[in-house]
Amino acid sequence: MKIQIIVGSVRENRVAIHVAEWMQNALQDIDAEVEIVDLKTWDLPMFSGASPMSLKGNYSDPLQKKWSEKITEGDAYFLISPEYNNGYSPALKNALDYLGAEWSGKPVGFVSYGSVNGARSISQIRQVTTALGMIDSNISLLIRDIFARTKSQNFQGNDAEQDVLINLANQLIDLTKKLSG
Repeated sequence: MKIQIIVGSVRENRVAIHVAEWMQNALQDIDAEVEIVDLKTWDLPMFSGASPMSLKGNYSDPLQKKWSEKITEGDAYFLISPEYNNGYSPALKNALDYLGAEWSGKPVGFVSYGSVNGARSISQIRQVTTALGMIDSNISLLIRDIFARTKSQNFQGNDAEQDVLINLANQLIDLTKKLSG
């Protein structure tokens, strides 16, 4: 089983990659492989092709095919998004819009930070993942005071955040097993 941590920020000096690295380290002992999928390294251009929902995986664009293959490797996902202007990252929205069937029926958990600790970001992204047919774990990790805690370009979750993260990961694993069994 593989859980992919999708890093939804591509900005310079972003915090999301440090959160993802902490998550991967904190989840070393769970019953799943944990992989970071960094949208900054994928550099997906703004999607302007035919609706992926109608194409059902038959993509002619080589980058879309490669993105599809990467996402298909995942059994469940953590989506990390900072809160930008009361919403979530446009890079993450674009990455979700690139595909259709690959997301459907797969469990998803949310991690966010920023104004009101990222709650508005998660509220909006839940609407999109529901439309894509993803299975919401109904737990999210809202990280408090992120900018005060990352002055050294490092992030270390506190005990409460680590507990929520492990609980969420185990719930993703349980949902995946139920859905495949």
